[in-house]
Formats: sequence, C-alpha cells, structure tokens
Amino acid sequence: MDRLKHYRQIIQEVLTEYHHLNEKYGYLTESVLAFDEIHDQYLLLLMGWHKDERIKSVMIHIRLKDNKIWIEEDWTENGVATDLLLKGIPKEEIVLAFHPPHVRQYTEFASA
Repeated sequence: MDRLKHYRQIIQEVLTEYHHLNEKYGYLTESVLAFDEIHDQYLLLLMGWHKDERIKSVMIHIRLKDNKIWIEEDWTENGVATDLLLKGIPKEEIVLAFHPPHVRQYTEFASA
C-alpha cells in the first residue's frame, strides 16, 4: 500500500475513534466527521447547544501536505500525535502545525 493511502486510512481510523468516544460521552455536543481525500483534509467537529449558546468547534484538524501529516488543531487530552505514533507513524512524518514554525524545531516531531 502506498504511504499516503496508508496515512489516510490511519488518520480516518483515529478520528473515527474520537468520534465514537464523543458519541458515547459528549453530552453537550454532537460529533461530526469530515473527510476530504481529494484535498487531504480531515476534521472532527463538535456542535451543539448549551442553554442559549451555540457550541461549534474544530476538535481535530489533520491534513496531508508535502507527504507529511500536519496536525493543524488538536484539543484531545493526550494529543492525536500520540495516537498516530501508536499506529506506527514515525515522528519524522508528523508536523505539529499548531505550533509556530520557529518553535517546531524544538519538538521531537518534524519541523515541516
């Protein structure tokens, strides 16, 4: 299996696992998955209502760019990068894009 196809599969598995967790425990929000394999954008959105206030946020946003996995947004407790590592993705293939470019060099992950 080619590497990007494999990455797409793993990203979708990880986001689907979080989706099911939110379905089970997310009492204020509905979880929505958005997978765009053409543009390689993968999102887990949370939506709902608390009293009269609308809740709508991006919990996880991952994209494939320059043959690497770019984590653009991550509001999980342990970090979605940890889940990707557990699924066999090397650190050198993951960019923590939510950090400014000048800070990424100090992480254990790819800087770009």
